[in-house]
Amino acid sequence: MAASAAAVASTAPPQPLRPRRGIAVPSSYSHRAATRPRLAVSASSTTTGTTETTSERGGAERFYFNFTGFPFPLGPFLNRRTIRTELLKELDAPVEHIVLPTFAYEHKVFFGPFTRKFPRAQIWVAPRQWSWPINLPLEFFGIFRAKPLQDEDDDTPWAGEIEQKMLSSPEVGIGPYVEVAFYHKPSRTLLVTDAVIFVPRQPPECISKESLLASAKNGLAVKILSKGKEVPDEPVVDNKLNRQKGWERMVLQILFLGPSNLLEPNASFAQMSQKLIVSPIVKTLVFSKVPEKVRDWVDRIAADWPFRRIIPAHFAAPINANRSDFLAAFAFLDEFLPERSPASPGLSLLFASLMGKAASYFPPDDMKTLSSLDEFLVSVGAVKKTVSGRKR
Repeated sequence: MAASAAAVASTAPPQPLRPRRGIAVPSSYSHRAATRPRLAVSASSTTTGTTETTSERGGAERFYFNFTGFPFPLGPFLNRRTIRTELLKELDAPVEHIVLPTFAYEHKVFFGPFTRKFPRAQIWVAPRQWSWPINLPLEFFGIFRAKPLQDEDDDTPWAGEIEQKMLSSPEVGIGPYVEVAFYHKPSRTLLVTDAVIFVPRQPPECISKESLLASAKNGLAVKILSKGKEVPDEPVVDNKLNRQKGWERMVLQILFLGPSNLLEPNASFAQMSQKLIVSPIVKTLVFSKVPEKVRDWVDRIAADWPFRRIIPAHFAAPINANRSDFLAAFAFLDEFLPERSPASPGLSLLFASLMGKAASYFPPDDMKTLSSLDEFLVSVGAVKKTVSGRKR
């Protein structure tokens, strides 16, 4: 049977961080047609400036600026490096399916270029798409003739190898949160977009030393977020220590927007790295608003899929993680749900009791900016108010 593929258009936040994604199956899968994957993953990254598209043969074709899915002659707005050609070479098969597994603008905006790159591929999108402040149709983003993804759909062309489960929440404020998770059965791999992340201790190779050293410099942000300590104004020497400091500052700014101490990021970074977590932004502004729906989705994933590694769309991938790691990352949901009957604790509580709540703990001082943002968004009606499950 001919192999299929899906290019999942996903991005990192608009920071100097440029994570690369790996293929969803081991490289040995591409050696024989009988064991080739039906679905592969490619992802995009963002920065500013020009971008160079690449052909399926790996050669450069043209430069263009990308804004809302269309190529414009002037910019800069958002920029992306299109296709990871090594993934296409490893697949050794035509791309037949392109999948958009979320509603989020920062992922959707890069989907149009994927579809133009592979015009013969069938397009699939998560349902309930929306945009703000104007709710624009998919065609505005360069997305045409798309088929909707469905929860636990057994009729997809990839259903024999890849299963899917959808989180489709009520409105968390101005719109719903939608994300489709996939499970590649031959490799026992879970694929998600924003659900979980894993921050590596050291910076990945794809981040330039220039970006790391720029973040290591004691600029205005460091002077503001220094816990009142005097900030030395000294040149940044290119060494391993300063590159690591730059990486830690990058991560904390991305995860918390305004962390408590950029001058000395070590302690906060240690709390966030080397473990599977839900990002503070997603936890605070999304999942805490609809805990029942998230808990149901997480429990279904853990109950039905015996995965042993996870590929998210942000930060490190693939991650060696299993169901207990996944459930531990969502242990914080218990704070927002009514207490469960002891007679039926469920998978999530069982695993969370074994793993503890360390995975979902974030330093309170670092959470102050996000908490203030949450309060503001609640006050203007952009998101729902978070209510403790004990008060429901």
